[in-house]
Amino acid sequence: MSIDYNERVMEHFSNPRNVGEIPDADGVGQVGNPICGDVMKMYIKVDDGRLADVKFKTFGCGAAIASSSMLTELVLGKTLAEAEAVTNHTVADALGGLPPLKMHCSNLAADALHKAIEDYRRRRGERPPEPAGAPDAAGAAGAGAPDKA
Repeated sequence: MSIDYNERVMEHFSNPRNVGEIPDADGVGQVGNPICGDVMKMYIKVDDGRLADVKFKTFGCGAAIASSSMLTELVLGKTLAEAEAVTNHTVADALGGLPPLKMHCSNLAADALHKAIEDYRRRRGERPPEPAGAPDAAGAAGAGAPDKA
């Protein structure tokens, strides 16, 4: 079975950007797909709330390597909140699309980044941000609900 990749995907596969490790990384995230065997490890360095450096090591197919490479270019210099907003569709769109069979590769790249940010926050003793629409601590106790007297 042959999979056709567009020119941008092939460029990021053939000449991946930001490959490697950050020895003193502020956060590291690793994800894998047991079905295809792809494994991605993402390293981040944070300075003043922004991603000052992002590197990756990926064991996987061309789409996995291209997705990792593109993700690093998309988020370098971004705030943590901006980086957390990156989705698999953001990565796939930036690559000019991925074949449906390979969309999981862009999922892995985004997931590895999100895990690295979670690791950064954990190391700093920070709580992860609440998902949009989630009740805060006061709301969890029933704030806004009618009193039952």
